[in-house]
Amino acid sequence: MQRTAKILLPFFLAFLGGQAMAASCEDVMKGIAAKIEANGVKAYSLDAVPAADVGDRKVVGSCEGGSKKIVYTRK
Repeated sequence: MQRTAKILLPFFLAFLGGQAMAASCEDVMKGIAAKIEANGVKAYSLDAVPAADVGDRKVVGSCEGGSKKIVYTRK
């Protein structure tokens, strides 16, 4: 059983990584927004920006294979 798990684990991780890369920025932001709102935060914004343009903003996620970062601003 352990040998099978060791063989299948890399394939499983690659599958998960592919799924994460395939997620659109909008889908990722919806999931993040749900978590933020579940914590009681109402006044905030999420924006998908090119990774190079993040600056000092708080990164809360990434999308499009890491080429874009999702930044959070509390209002």
